[in-house]
Amino acid sequence: MSMNPFDLQAPIAGIKKIILVGSGKGGVGKSTVAANLALAMKQSGQKVGLLDADIHGPSIPRMFGALYQKPSFVKSETGKARMQPLVRHGLFLMSIGFIVEESQAVIWRGPMLFKALDQFLHDVDWGELDYLVVDLPPGTGDVALTMAQRVPVAGAVIVCTPQNLALVDARKAVDMFQQVHVPILGVIENMSYLTLPGTNGSPSQRVQLFPRGELNSFLDQSKIPKLGEIAFDPHIGLSSEAGIPIVASEPDGAISQQFSDIAENVIRATTTE
Repeated sequence: MSMNPFDLQAPIAGIKKIILVGSGKGGVGKSTVAANLALAMKQSGQKVGLLDADIHGPSIPRMFGALYQKPSFVKSETGKARMQPLVRHGLFLMSIGFIVEESQAVIWRGPMLFKALDQFLHDVDWGELDYLVVDLPPGTGDVALTMAQRVPVAGAVIVCTPQNLALVDARKAVDMFQQVHVPILGVIENMSYLTLPGTNGSPSQRVQLFPRGELNSFLDQSKIPKLGEIAFDPHIGLSSEAGIPIVASEPDGAISQQFSDIAENVIRATTTE
């Protein structure tokens, strides 16, 4: 009798809920969204960790200005050394980018990849967290499947840009999460529009950088919530390059408010009355 791979799920001590942030393709700003969403959830009063699960292309160390920081190891009561996450802006962070040099290629697959993920989940001293936000690599490959099989997941958030070219791959991400029985909390439309400088941001003064496709109709038909829209703003990229995500660098700005609204939607979707 074959074992169901989902029977291998093991909760992480101290972590109440795990949220996966994924996308069907690269280039949609998934890591930027994951970082700022985690910060917004923290600012709402939650205790939050952020795991960079993109083993081959980690972004979190640069986004948080921690390229040259290394995690320390502390022995537990059992004598086993456990990695201590780095802390930035009140977030607990872990990434392969804290262990290998930024320019060093991580040429792993199969058992090596799975072992690294398992260590990040169970051998890191995350402490007591309300949420662990996991920034998945693009696509629908091994990492997302492994996460779904190894730990109980409260839900997935999918990041997509407005055009149909991105929607095609976002639909694959939806299908993947449905197949592995991960609840879909909703979709975040990133780079939804550009507000012209010097205007009040009303819809009539917005510029569509991407052709608006069928995302809204797909979500309506699939009964998947849109968690929110994030405007295209050059300050988002500048903040990430500077190592201080925009929710931390401009906490009172319009973009931070958009992330705050989305964070509340995510928290509401994962809270049982």
